[in-house]
Amino acid sequence: MKGIANAPVSFGIFGTTGGSASPADMLRALAASDYDGAELGPPGLFGTPEETAHLFDSTGLRAVGAYVPLHLALSDEVFEADLARMATTCRELVATGATLAILADEGSEELLVNPARDGRALALDDRQWDLARERLARAVDLASSHGLAASFHPHISTYVESAWEVDRLLATTDVTLTLDIGHMALAGADPVECVHAWADRIDHVHIKDVDMAVLERAKATGRTDFDEWWADVCVPLGAGDVDIDGVLAALVSHDYSGWLVVEQDRAPTSAEQLAGVAAEQAVNREVLASGWARATGAQR
Repeated sequence: MKGIANAPVSFGIFGTTGGSASPADMLRALAASDYDGAELGPPGLFGTPEETAHLFDSTGLRAVGAYVPLHLALSDEVFEADLARMATTCRELVATGATLAILADEGSEELLVNPARDGRALALDDRQWDLARERLARAVDLASSHGLAASFHPHISTYVESAWEVDRLLATTDVTLTLDIGHMALAGADPVECVHAWADRIDHVHIKDVDMAVLERAKATGRTDFDEWWADVCVPLGAGDVDIDGVLAALVSHDYSGWLVVEQDRAPTSAEQLAGVAAEQAVNREVLASGWARATGAQR
């Protein structure tokens, strides 16, 4: 394991949406809590690529990758805009010395109101899968042109959400996998089984704990405000329904050597809330470090 990192989503920063808390202060808080690194967040979050690199250097944190949203099934115009944004992210990754672009489908408005869809409803057909693979290949090539690796992140309410969709993606592409254990649990999979099934393709892991009851209530009541209820679904590590110890034991058994990235998605964080959120992330780091120590100790 390379180290324990965190990500801007733990401070309520998604895409271009965030609170009033300073991104620089977020990094300083993570460094003060002994995190080893952090993901970058949306393009320009920390300034220019050079400013981003300087800020990471000043905190002693390593940049460990960046989430890259791609609309694999929408219009060509939308996807071209995605690639333009990705190019900025690639420049930031290069400037900071990070090596990984974390690609993810962005789904559609229809999928946002149908999370953890049943069976194969609303799934891509064969033609759409072909298009998705072509677009993913273009994104991988863009990353490669900057000297970066690319890994794919399955995500709730997207076209690569369920275990069978991940299986199809892995069977028909060479892309590696960023396993988000919270998203896989919400999609109805067992994250421990996912580690065992995909171990040879996993090169990055997001450690997220989730309260399944929040998703179940959202589905039962037909809620359409995804961003609102999503802020409640992620909970402190150990407080939800994900078998984190089991996941860590499975990763150790397969000699996982990548980063562990804590993510506790939440509503945008204000400057006044920053200290409390940072304290919660400090506890998350200790929970994860202790769990990893137990898993490696048991393996020995």
